[in-house]
Amino acid sequence: MLPQEFLYQLKQANPIEQVMGSYVQLIRAGSLLKCQCPFHSEKTPSCVVYPHNNSFYCFGCHAGGDVITFIMKMEGLQYMDAVRMLAERAGIAVPEQERDHGEANLRMRLLELNRAAAKYYFENLTGNDKRGLIYLKERALKPEIIRKYGLGYAGEDWTGLLNAMQRLGFSEEELFASNLCSRSNKTGNLYDRFRNRVMFPIFDLRGSVIAFGGRTIEKDGEPKYLNSSDTPVFKKGRNLFSMNFAKKSQSKRLILAEGYMDVIAIHQAGFENVVASLGTALTPDQCRLMRQYAEEVVISYDSDAAGQNATVKAVNLLRAVGLRPRILHMHDAKDPDEYIKKFGSAYFRKLLEEADDAVSYELQRCKDGTDAATEDGAITALHKAVGVLAGIENELDRNVYLSKLAKDYEISPEILKAQVQQEIRKRRKGEKKQVWRTLTTAPMLRDPINPEAAARPREAKAEEQILCYLFRQPDALEDVLRQIQPEEFVTDFNRRVFVFLRDRLQQGYPFSLSLFSESFSPEEMGKITGIEAMHAELDITPKAVSDCIRILKEKKLNTAQAAELDDQDFAALFNQMRQKK
Repeated sequence: MLPQEFLYQLKQANPIEQVMGSYVQLIRAGSLLKCQCPFHSEKTPSCVVYPHNNSFYCFGCHAGGDVITFIMKMEGLQYMDAVRMLAERAGIAVPEQERDHGEANLRMRLLELNRAAAKYYFENLTGNDKRGLIYLKERALKPEIIRKYGLGYAGEDWTGLLNAMQRLGFSEEELFASNLCSRSNKTGNLYDRFRNRVMFPIFDLRGSVIAFGGRTIEKDGEPKYLNSSDTPVFKKGRNLFSMNFAKKSQSKRLILAEGYMDVIAIHQAGFENVVASLGTALTPDQCRLMRQYAEEVVISYDSDAAGQNATVKAVNLLRAVGLRPRILHMHDAKDPDEYIKKFGSAYFRKLLEEADDAVSYELQRCKDGTDAATEDGAITALHKAVGVLAGIENELDRNVYLSKLAKDYEISPEILKAQVQQEIRKRRKGEKKQVWRTLTTAPMLRDPINPEAAARPREAKAEEQILCYLFRQPDALEDVLRQIQPEEFVTDFNRRVFVFLRDRLQQGYPFSLSLFSESFSPEEMGKITGIEAMHAELDITPKAVSDCIRILKEKKLNTAQAAELDDQDFAALFNQMRQKK
């Protein structure tokens, strides 16, 4: 376990409001701060930051914890990796004797291996086989942009990287875990996964190399792009190519391109705020990452059918996290790289400024596959457009588009509005039916962290108030222990928290939420932080604690009644119990 003096110093040097403020926009709310939660999609801020105890809690998705927990969840790190990141941020040395081994050590080794591999690929560009360098020059990339992105080349040797990395001391297990090498089914030997490919290192937000993408230089090479699979240091659906550069842009707009070369071409043209997903369809996690740095995203996908279908999906995902999607329209070019080569960066900037908002794009798409000049085609397109308008929540925005559409189709705005209202009513009715169907047919959801609470709600509430009291009054531990022992707790999770807290306080540790962060998962830390946050307005007195303890000692339990209790009802129940005694 890390020394408490070090953890105290680490937290003091990394105030949670400063750390979280570098990822999300914080809004002052009295002595607290609020933000839109980075861990789930929402429009109204429900995540609260508590500077007084260096913690956060989301009342929407129940994520929470201290500054270490936040970094673990935000960066997808293990505990010691998050500690090291915060220590590096503050210029503090991590005690050597406390460095762990196992998975955290493997992550560190893989990052070192990826960095060495990136250097190897970069140096290969100017080696005997110049095909990779020739390809990049044919794509009109400047030497400075090649260096900035660390582009490289994997030659045709089946064991070139393998041998080079083993000479540096990396093991076969590490090379296989990094996904840089694959294992032969016939011989069991390792061989280089990337061959005859231009290499694109993928960096995380801290600038560490976490994975690679490779583009074949062979005319009929398949697959055209080969990407790293998920590893202990890389999760494809959580990262974005070039986000390490884009986050430095002062713009509140991001350009979302389809591939590595599009991103680099756009960046070279003077637009640093460009990113791409990593060889897979856009994910909600990637959208939430963009939401931390931008308010608007211009989708700049290829103009072919696949690119347009991907655009529609991206629009919905971006909207879900509160981003404003806009769509770039390119003529006489299949992708941004080709457009910039043909017309230059000034015209591309003009395209960005003229990009359609998502609704205009969807309304235009309603005409696809129909001849809007004919009556039948116009009717078909209008029916599709009614569906688009019905999906606009803001009435003022909806009426603006409705008026424009009515003018375009030469139809009465009143008739079109009536159709839209009818569609809205139909959808709301369908939503209510779906909610009722879900309520009547779905099984009762259980708390995955403390599943026993569903069956014993009254006792679980009592346990939480006892724990919350000890969080606030750790000096009262011995008084509480004289009244109740851990085995009298009825839920395993709350009992484990109680035992852990008892042991640490008896060992002389001062209380802080960070006491739990090394031994409890980020999800469990959310639950522990929530115990304090959910009872913030409740004054828990020693008498109330005694009543909670009496609840746990009661043998006859009315769980059906207790399931509906809020904190005020719970307090009223205490009074009733006292009157009966």
